[in-house]
Amino acid sequence: MKRAARMEGVAGFGIDQVADAVIGADVLRLENLDTDLPLPPEAVAVTRSALDLPVSNSWLPFTGDLGLRAAISDHIAARHGHVYDPGSQIVVTCGGCEAVLDILLATIDPGDEVVLTDPIYAGLVNRVRLAGGVPVFAPLAVVDGEWRLDREALAAVVTPRTVALLMMSPSMPSGCVLSREDWAEVARLCNEHDLFLLYDAAMEALVFDGRELCGPLEHEGMAERTVIAGSMSKAYRMIGWRVGWIAGPASVVSDAGWVHVYNTTGAVSVARRAAEAVLRGPQEHVAACVSELEARRDAILAALPGWSIVRPAGGWSLLVETSMSSEAFMAAGVAATPMTGWGGDVAARYVRFVFSAEPVSRLRELGTRLG
Repeated sequence: MKRAARMEGVAGFGIDQVADAVIGADVLRLENLDTDLPLPPEAVAVTRSALDLPVSNSWLPFTGDLGLRAAISDHIAARHGHVYDPGSQIVVTCGGCEAVLDILLATIDPGDEVVLTDPIYAGLVNRVRLAGGVPVFAPLAVVDGEWRLDREALAAVVTPRTVALLMMSPSMPSGCVLSREDWAEVARLCNEHDLFLLYDAAMEALVFDGRELCGPLEHEGMAERTVIAGSMSKAYRMIGWRVGWIAGPASVVSDAGWVHVYNTTGAVSVARRAAEAVLRGPQEHVAACVSELEARRDAILAALPGWSIVRPAGGWSLLVETSMSSEAFMAAGVAATPMTGWGGDVAARYVRFVFSAEPVSRLRELGTRLG
């Protein structure tokens, strides 16, 4: 059977195989993005109560309930100071990654180049390919033991074929957090080269060490050039609800919204009700989540003092530079993810540890297991 050209270079994660191999074994689960952190207080209660409502068994509205879209608008305004019109500039999607693919399918033509950092989430790389685009990688730098955006490297990979930058902060899986000066350089490149920014905001609240929250919309000209892909899966830990969103200029959101409709029809109705309640509810649990994740990061660093680990500034994973294979880690009772396909030459040197699903007490065992 014919194979589509867009599948060239698209490969699986290998995470499922690792997960299958650890069933019933005493293994530290550092390979996947599930989390044991508690859900927001409203998530389960509202979901249960909404099951009895006829509207929870409806297709409509395809692009999301206006109440949820208004809650998303207020959420973004509180974080970035920019107000999106809920009716024309926000669409609700089946998770943040669907939002990314919808945006790409609405904006990318075959052969268009999209710039990402190296390392970066393989799911973003392969969605660029599925949309017919060409991923181009700008290597991150390690400065003072942390990942930093290499602004010169970023500028150097922009070509006449580049149409977009796809950025995360914190970036997954590196935990690289962009500074206000980094975002200024992103804005300069977008304005100078007539590019748009696809901003994956899934991790943006998960920043460590008291860093300030900043983003692209505070820079001149970027409200018109930025499309946001948001998600309830990370800071709100609502992975199984599969609620995300697109926010941006009305013309792009309209096109991406039709991609969403013809791809999925609509996000799960009962999940949308829970998402709205959580976004409107108290937010203290997010700070508690950040504090716990920071403690888990620190536990790993303390347990493996001799290892080449780049300290993440946010998120819920970190990268270890090593020649050890995932099989060797598994033999030591640690499930980890190889980074092949998660960028270019930089990513290939690292293995990913996810610390969202193991408590501090278990993470302290890393030194013994890998000693």
